[in-house]
Amino acid sequence: MPVKTGKRKPHKGLESAVATMTQKREALLSPLAAISADAIRRHNRKTEDIRTPYSRDADRIIHTRAYTRYIDKTQVFYLVENDHITHRVIHVQLVSKIARTIGRCLRLNEDLIEAIALGHDIGHTPYGHFGETCLSELCERHCIGKFFHNVQSVRFLDQIEDCDLTMQVLDGILCHNGEADDVKIVPEPCPGWAEFDKKVQDATDGKRPKSSMTLEGCVVKFADTIAYIGRDLQDAREVGLIADDTKIPAVCREVLGENNREIINTLIFDLLENSDTEEEGCISYSRTVEEALISLRSFSRQQIYDNPALCSEREKVRAMYATLFHTCLEDLEQERQNARISLDFLKSGYVSPSYLESATPAELVRDFIAGMTDRYFARRFEECVIPRRIEGRF
Repeated sequence: MPVKTGKRKPHKGLESAVATMTQKREALLSPLAAISADAIRRHNRKTEDIRTPYSRDADRIIHTRAYTRYIDKTQVFYLVENDHITHRVIHVQLVSKIARTIGRCLRLNEDLIEAIALGHDIGHTPYGHFGETCLSELCERHCIGKFFHNVQSVRFLDQIEDCDLTMQVLDGILCHNGEADDVKIVPEPCPGWAEFDKKVQDATDGKRPKSSMTLEGCVVKFADTIAYIGRDLQDAREVGLIADDTKIPAVCREVLGENNREIINTLIFDLLENSDTEEEGCISYSRTVEEALISLRSFSRQQIYDNPALCSEREKVRAMYATLFHTCLEDLEQERQNARISLDFLKSGYVSPSYLESATPAELVRDFIAGMTDRYFARRFEECVIPRRIEGRF
């Protein structure tokens, strides 16, 4: 019997049945929720699929090389050997879970929320936020503007790997960060790709991104903070950066709670009680909770993020970034075909040809380094500074 080959066609009528089911399910959502019919793609490449557009985006993100590298990217505590602290991949899962819980209660689109959450930190550099600072300094020195991980996340998904994601997902990723003390966020429409590209350019130029175009994107922004603010305290105690009996400010204990579980619970319930997804269309904390959250952020900045014990190796990390950036740029200028940036990035097969044609050498180096895991970054630095040993003979 001959073996059937070629692309398998979906069962006749299945796509139509699933589409009908999706419409019925989305009819139960809030009237202000994003629905599948609103999804906008830049290229709109046709595909036979039974998934919703936003569910398809979530799957496309998971299958990227950039997503795979979450596994060894630092969240806060870089250069700390401890298997029980949060890495970027855990943080992303926490954001997704928290945001989907909030979205379900507010009758928002969980598929869209999941996709935004999964992709929101893909642009993060090795060694966390300090690595972002180091790379940004180098980018400015080479006249390609500042570096922002939210813009880089969009760059990885929209240009470098060209996933053809919906605007709603890319917009939520772009707008997820920014530690402004927002009590309430109201979505701001984005009519088309020209407006979105301007929004990206404004963020690249250092302007704070406007609110997300969807309530789902606003939820992910709040969920990002909910996922890390108490967890960072938990991790800081785990590694002994702060003592187990160290008390957070009294207002934080009284309003939010004393541990990660209590803080997450308080923030989620307050958000649910103060948001309006039926008429006004906003995601909001109460003023009391927001003030306590501001106080907790300030405490964490002093006791954790700027703690001398955590910052003691920063100048070495800055020097590593400078060395690696210079080496990679020189490899491109000298057209060294066996250089790591060539073999592991430019010729890897997953990078979009249109991106390669348009990016400058400094931009290529920026994107190569931004995509590195902490371990890969350290290995490449060692190759730059430690002489290669020859075993036996050349």
